[in-house]
Amino acid sequence: MKKDVLTSSFLDIRSKMHRIAMRLLHNDEDAKDAVQDTFEKLWSKIKIKSDEEARYKLVHILHNTCIDRLRGKHTIQMDVSEMESAGSYEIPIENLAEYERLILIGLTDLQRKIYVLVTHDCLEYEEVATQLNMTVESVRMNMSRLRRRIAENIKKIDQ
Repeated sequence: MKKDVLTSSFLDIRSKMHRIAMRLLHNDEDAKDAVQDTFEKLWSKIKIKSDEEARYKLVHILHNTCIDRLRGKHTIQMDVSEMESAGSYEIPIENLAEYERLILIGLTDLQRKIYVLVTHDCLEYEEVATQLNMTVESVRMNMSRLRRRIAENIKKIDQ
């Protein structure tokens, strides 16, 4: 029986992938799971044409899978009772528009449009990209930059 390119490449570099995952995750079981998840992600979705392409995609997706696993470990689950006791900071309604104006200082016109479409109109990045004739990656990049700028502005306001 002839093996496909992805399977043969995976079998060739599986131990290397496990070492990469171990370096990132520091846990044997998590590393094995990440390697398996990587293969499953590629198996069902992408048609691989060459051994080089398969190896590149396997390692690239493994890296992203490990990062996702690490991010998931740092997520804090809160109980409803904990949320109620955590308290909240309330801004009076009449000051809300002024507060939003202050946190948006320094954004470009394009970033302001993206901010409004994502936060006020609740559009997905794909919809924003279509509406503004951009790529989804450009929308993500602009959202990352505007979040960083908003965080800086909030720090200034709080001081």
